[in-house]
Amino acid sequence: MRIGIFTDTYPPYINGVSTSIAMLEKGLKELGHEVFIVTVNPENMQYKYEDDERIIRIPGIPIGIYDYRLTGIYPLRAINKIKKWNLDVIHTHTEFGVGTFGRILAKQFNIPLVHTYHTMYEDYVYYITKGYFDKSSRKIVEYLTKFYCDKTAKELIVPSKKTYDMFKDKYQFEKEIHIVPTGIDIKRFKKSNFKKEQILELKKELGIKPSDFVILFVGRIAKEKNIDLLLNSHVEIIKKHKNTKLVIVGSGPDYEHYIEMSKELKIDNNVIFTSSIPWEEIPIYYQLANVFTTASNTETQGLTLIEAMAGSIPVVCLKDKSFEDILLDNKNGKYFTNEKEYINNMNYLIENKDILDSMSEQARITSEMHSIEFFAKSVLKVYKDAIGEEKKTFFDKLKDKFKKDKE
Repeated sequence: MRIGIFTDTYPPYINGVSTSIAMLEKGLKELGHEVFIVTVNPENMQYKYEDDERIIRIPGIPIGIYDYRLTGIYPLRAINKIKKWNLDVIHTHTEFGVGTFGRILAKQFNIPLVHTYHTMYEDYVYYITKGYFDKSSRKIVEYLTKFYCDKTAKELIVPSKKTYDMFKDKYQFEKEIHIVPTGIDIKRFKKSNFKKEQILELKKELGIKPSDFVILFVGRIAKEKNIDLLLNSHVEIIKKHKNTKLVIVGSGPDYEHYIEMSKELKIDNNVIFTSSIPWEEIPIYYQLANVFTTASNTETQGLTLIEAMAGSIPVVCLKDKSFEDILLDNKNGKYFTNEKEYINNMNYLIENKDILDSMSEQARITSEMHSIEFFAKSVLKVYKDAIGEEKKTFFDKLKDKFKKDKE
């Protein structure tokens, strides 16, 4: 099968969507399919062609939200090259820019369209409105989301039950929705990949002692990740366990704010900010940790949880529907619903090494269920559904309509 993936974000840019696409591309190729990418040039306003013109990077302008760039919806210079790809299916991963371009091409050349909805946009409205017109802005987001996912895509994929419930319960979405959690390359994160000396050397570089207990967060450093809770809680944790370090890996719009906050709380000696780390180096950073944590409730799926578990690191996270398919409470980690529970959970794991070791092993086992191969095969089935529907004859569709009317 010849598959065209249209996305506003793609490696070397690192975020959850980019990781998901990289894993899907790898999995599909390993199953013998051809994958073509249309994305944004993150560096400048020029067209860029890579991998023997199987990757097209379209010029885009910065929009002031993280490092995202927005392209035109019909970049003419790319069309002839894409036509030569002779695609069997188009898979869009964004509702804007490149995604709209993919939608237009799918209609223009009669190519089945599959769409994955990655981002709960209502949780990000404040970046645009700054607190003004939030209610009306959320309604606009809801309308655009329903229009794009319901009116244009043959098949819709969501990564978690949380997103599924939003479409079914809140948006009253009637079409079928496929829940396909993103897979990861779990082999990259396995503990056995790293020598003890490598981990100790990295700890030394970051100012972490071998005897320190390390709590790790990996992700975008921004308001919606609720890093405030992690920092405020750390004040109480180090009163009881002075050798506990909180390591925050990533960058984002609130990076400097949280550095200042750690100083104001007088915990900066126990909090380490690494800024952005290259994608290929991320796996060893998980090996710094005794426990991985997140307090975010804006995720559609917790990819960093799976990465941590693949590295045999148990997780303490906010109780949220996004994580229900990953974290088994008291098996591979623990949930919390507020700051007090978070503090109690961390103190409990710091003080109970046997429990922590048991959770580490269960975390590794859990990660095996999120392989790239399973992910790619699940998405491939959705492609086949879309293509099958598209190839129905006029009389097939007439029979379907008659059957539905009769029911």
